[in-house]
Amino acid sequence: MSTTHDSRPTAVIVFESMFGSTRRVAEAIAEGMSGRVQVSVTSATDKPTVNPSDVLIVGAPTHAHSLSRPESRREAVRWAQDSKAHLTLEADGRASGIREWLEAAPAVSHGFAAFDTRVDMPRIFTGSAATVIAKRLRKQGNNAIAGAESFLVDKDSHLLEGELERARHWGARLADTALVARHSDNGGAS
Repeated sequence: MSTTHDSRPTAVIVFESMFGSTRRVAEAIAEGMSGRVQVSVTSATDKPTVNPSDVLIVGAPTHAHSLSRPESRREAVRWAQDSKAHLTLEADGRASGIREWLEAAPAVSHGFAAFDTRVDMPRIFTGSAATVIAKRLRKQGNNAIAGAESFLVDKDSHLLEGELERARHWGARLADTALVARHSDNGGAS
């Protein structure tokens, strides 16, 4: 009796989302990767474990030029309570997020990629959670497989048209990169 073993790389997408935009981007990235690599998507509040051989993809909303903090999460709750804002707080939007999860994030041998959602303005004015994520993961000894990527929302925190499709394309490129890295690690063997 033979056992089949899936030799595709495994990617784990860990995200934090307040109003659903970052979650939707994470799901779109997974769609772009699926079929090429094994992929799972999980919220940072679930305290996911990541195997050292996984490709790690981490995303968060940009709050005050950086990652969310307990104070900015409380502010997000207040925004969601404003009926004029038309925002719905994610079920785990009040919980801890990527900032806290990164404190114990593992080293991964096949690299990482970081993404964020941020308001559609020049990065100098908005900052970038993805840049902060990448910096922290590099400091922990991880290597980036792609540059930090931002997906844009309007001033009301709704994704701009075309951003989910762009996320799917980015996911496909990440999958291709992961496949090349896996192939190189196996000495070019298929």
